[in-house]
Amino acid sequence: MPQPTSRSRDTPLFTVTADTLVAVDFSPRTRGGTRAKGPYRRLFDLPGARAFTAGNLIARLPMGMFSVSAVVMIAGTRGSYALAGAVTATGLAATAVVAPWTARLVDRYGQARVALPATVFAVLGSLALLLCVHHGAPDWTLFASYAATATTPNTGGMSRARWAHLLKGDAEALHTANSFEQAADELCFMLGPVLAAFLCGTFFPEAGTLVGAVLLLAGVALFTAQRSTEPPAARRSSGRAPFRAPGMRPLLAVCLATGAVFGSMEVVTIAFADARGHRSAAGAVLALQAAGSCAAGLVYGALRPAGASARSRLPWCLAAMTALMVLPLLAAGLTGSLLLLAGTLLVAGMATAPTMVTTMTLVQRYTPGDRLNEGMTLAVTGLLGGIACGSAAGGWTVERVSAAAGYGVPVAAAAAAFLVSLAVLAPPGSRNRFPFGPSNRSTESRAAH
Repeated sequence: MPQPTSRSRDTPLFTVTADTLVAVDFSPRTRGGTRAKGPYRRLFDLPGARAFTAGNLIARLPMGMFSVSAVVMIAGTRGSYALAGAVTATGLAATAVVAPWTARLVDRYGQARVALPATVFAVLGSLALLLCVHHGAPDWTLFASYAATATTPNTGGMSRARWAHLLKGDAEALHTANSFEQAADELCFMLGPVLAAFLCGTFFPEAGTLVGAVLLLAGVALFTAQRSTEPPAARRSSGRAPFRAPGMRPLLAVCLATGAVFGSMEVVTIAFADARGHRSAAGAVLALQAAGSCAAGLVYGALRPAGASARSRLPWCLAAMTALMVLPLLAAGLTGSLLLLAGTLLVAGMATAPTMVTTMTLVQRYTPGDRLNEGMTLAVTGLLGGIACGSAAGGWTVERVSAAAGYGVPVAAAAAAFLVSLAVLAPPGSRNRFPFGPSNRSTESRAAH
């Protein structure tokens, strides 16, 4: 029987066989039907997303390598952990001062124009430190060289800024992207120290710093080469500085207290393992905490945000962190078992990623759109300051009381972050607390969660 000469592939063909009407469907078939893409697959199907993520992960891995490499390198050649700790502390302080200015330049002139030269300068500082240590230069040259690495750009912040640029108006996808970025942070800080210790111990003391410098430069070069996903530069910002934006200062206080959790946990765990004759296992035990956070971050990103806003979720996340941080304290104080402690750290780490994802969501919400990298770098600076304070408090407690009692410091720090969030994150309609209202830009459509 005659059929139309032009038709859609989805139009069925009808014919008659004997006394039976037959319909033939020529539309494409897929095995098992059409399956909806997962949130992470949809995320990385965006043009250019995989390329800039690959470069950023390469550049981010050395962030977990440099401090460990510097301590091993300096202590191994100079025989002084005090000198090694002072040098790394100086670099941390320099980064806290310089990083926000570097981020401001990135926002103003673009990631490619600023991040790559800043990275080259930081890599030269690392190489100078390596040469000074190797050739026995005076101690003051170590401080000067390591301070020069403070120009290292905030690669995690630049990656989050790209996601925010690509996912404007899609709050759920941005939530997934932020969760992935936090999981990537945890993965890099889990693998970085292990890689650094392996390189320094297997080859020569300077190997960790050398490999870290090469990875940083190569990763940033690859990342900044992806110009299609780079946020536009804003030569003149229409908004106020992120530090002065409504809501940012309370968030920085939360970041400071949260950083104290991380800093104290690291020092106390090393001391606890050392007291039981297993200091070499401290890195693996801490890696379990990062692994728990990494897994929780990926799961958290795959879930759709609940109806509550990020402002309402943050106190709940901090309450969960406070409760879970009690587990290592109980394991260390009641059993003294390093194996049981490792298990509790794995569980306790699961509160980290949701807390940090929610915090960074609020930072993005209350930061002017054209100064986003600066705002996120301020949050990282707050974390670094908290890490330094937590390390000092944890070390003091270990020396004056005991290693097991030291696990009370992260509990206290998490509780402080929780109380700060309760004090400043007012419920909708409240006028008696800090106004976490709209900042310098309209963000409700972007970050409604």
